[in-house]
Amino acid sequence: MKKLTDQEMEKISEAAAVAAENYIFSKISKKEVLDIELRVEFQQDNGLDVDVEVELFLDELSKAEDSLADEAAEVALDEIDKEIEKLSKSS
Repeated sequence: MKKLTDQEMEKISEAAAVAAENYIFSKISKKEVLDIELRVEFQQDNGLDVDVEVELFLDELSKAEDSLADEAAEVALDEIDKEIEKLSKSS
C-alpha cells in the first residue's frame, strides 16, 4: 500500500472521530460528557499501523460504563479500516 498523505490521514482521523463520538452519544447523553480527547497515530514504516486512543471526561453523575472509551476506540478503528479500504480501491 502506498503511504498516506497528510490530507488523507486528516480525513481518516476526522471520520474516526465522528464515528467514535456518534457511538458515545448513542450510549449516553451529551450532558454527561464534559470533554472527549481522541488521538489517532499513524506509523507508516513497515506497512501501516494505526493506534487510536479515546479519553472521556464525564460528569460525576454519569452512569457510563468504564469500557465506553475503549469501545469508542474500537468503533474508530473500524471506521479507519473502512476509510483505508475505500482509498485503496480508488487508487
